[in-house]
Amino acid sequence: MTQDVIALTPQMPDTRTLLAGLLAGGPDLLVNRAGDGSVAQLCTAAGQALVSLEAPRYIQVPGEVARLLGPDVHAESPVWWTEARATSSVEGAARLAGSVAGRLVAVHGGTVWPREAGHTDVVTDLADAVAEATPLGVDLLTEKAAVVIQGRPVIAATTWLTDVVRNAARTGRELQLVTPPSTRLTFPARTLLDGLPSRWVVSDPECGYYDGLSGTVLHWHGGRFAPAVGDGPRIADAFRPRPGTEGERQLLLSIRTVHPADEHLVLGGALEQAWRTLTGAPPAGWATSEPVSVPWSPRQLTDLARTRAQQSLPTWAVAIGTPDHPAIATVRTARTHLGVEEHITLAVGYRADQNAPVAAMPELAESLAARHNLATMIGQLRTARADLTTPAHHEPPPVPLSFTLGPDAVAELDADRTPFAPTRLGPAARPALHYALGDGTDPAAWQRLRQINDRVTAGTSRG
Repeated sequence: MTQDVIALTPQMPDTRTLLAGLLAGGPDLLVNRAGDGSVAQLCTAAGQALVSLEAPRYIQVPGEVARLLGPDVHAESPVWWTEARATSSVEGAARLAGSVAGRLVAVHGGTVWPREAGHTDVVTDLADAVAEATPLGVDLLTEKAAVVIQGRPVIAATTWLTDVVRNAARTGRELQLVTPPSTRLTFPARTLLDGLPSRWVVSDPECGYYDGLSGTVLHWHGGRFAPAVGDGPRIADAFRPRPGTEGERQLLLSIRTVHPADEHLVLGGALEQAWRTLTGAPPAGWATSEPVSVPWSPRQLTDLARTRAQQSLPTWAVAIGTPDHPAIATVRTARTHLGVEEHITLAVGYRADQNAPVAAMPELAESLAARHNLATMIGQLRTARADLTTPAHHEPPPVPLSFTLGPDAVAELDADRTPFAPTRLGPAARPALHYALGDGTDPAAWQRLRQINDRVTAGTSRG
C-alpha cells in the first residue's frame, strides 16, 4: 500500500529545509526532479524511486484540511501542505517518507499526518533497494491495469491521482483504486473516475473484493479486478445501505454554457451565479486539483483556461464552498467549434434539518440564460451524505428535478413537439425553456427527461 505522509506547517518550507528533509535517507540516495519539476524524488543509485516530495501548497481556503484529513487534524488555514509519497514496493520507504515530513515540521512547527508517521530519524539500508519497476504511486502494473492501493480515509482528486489517471489512459490501462471499506471519495475524485476506464475496488475482510460504486463482487482475473463469473453480477452484502445519514440530501446541477471566444470573456460567472443562488455566497476557493488552495477568482480561472487553450488543452478545475455551506464543483473548459464551452457539475449538501431550495431552480435558470450563455441545465436531487463524499455502500441514485434549454438551443427547436409544456423564461423573442420534472422523489421523472431529450435531439438534428 502506498504510504502518504503530509507535513502541515505554518511557514513555507524553504530550500534548505526541504534539502534537510530529503537527506533523511542518508548521503547514498540521489535527489531527482520529476514531472514538470515540481516533484523531487529520493532514488537509489540504480534509479529506484523511494519517495516523492511534492512542492508545498499554500492552503488558504478555510476548512480544507479538515475536509480531506478529518476534524481531528489541528491545522487551520492558511497552512503549507507538503506531501511525501512512498513506494509500496520497497520495505522501509514509508518510514523514509515519515522522516522527510517530520523534519519539515521539526523546523517550521505544525503537525504531521498521520501523526504516528512523523519522526526525524535517518532511515538507512535503502540505498541498495531493488524492486519491480513501476511508476511511483502505482502498486501493481499489468498490461490491462494500473492498480493503486490506498488507505486514506478520504481519497481526493490530488495532483498525484490526476497524473496516475492520465498516465493510465495514455497507456490504454484501466485505473483500479483499491481501498478499505471505510474509505470515501470526494465529489471531484468520483467525477474524475466517472467516464474513464477505471474501477473503485473495495477490499472487505469479510466478503472479499467488490466495486465501491455498484457493489458488484470482483475477483482478480486476467491481470485486473473484474466481475466474478456466474449467473449475472452478484452484489456484495457489504454494499447494503448503512444507517447514519437519514434525511441528508444532495442537490446536483449539470450546467453547460457556450460563450463567444473573444478577449472580453471571463469564465466562472455561471458557476458563481448558481453558487450564490443556492448558498447565498460565492465559492470560497478553486484549484486544478485537491486540496483546493486559493481564493475564488474568475479572472485567474479565465487566464489559466486561455493559456491552456493556446496549447489546444482543456482546463479542469475544482471549486469549493465554506464549511458551513457544503458545496463543491468541477468545471471543464474547452475551446470547440461552437466557442468556449464550460461543463459544470455542482453538488450542494443539506442536512436532515435543511430544505433543498428546489423552488429556486426557475430563477436560477432564467439568470443563467439571460447573463451567462446557458446552453442546458439539468437539476437532480438525491438522498446522500451532506458532506458530499461517496461511501463504499449503496446510496439511492439521483432523481431529476428540472431541465432547461438555453435560448440558442430553443431557436433550433420546434417547442410544440416537446411532450410537456415548459415555462418560457426571458424575452419572448429569445426565450429559454424550463421543464419542471418533479420534486426529486418520483423516479418517473427519468422517463419524462428521456422523452424531452429525445424530442430535443430530433428537433435540433433537423435544424
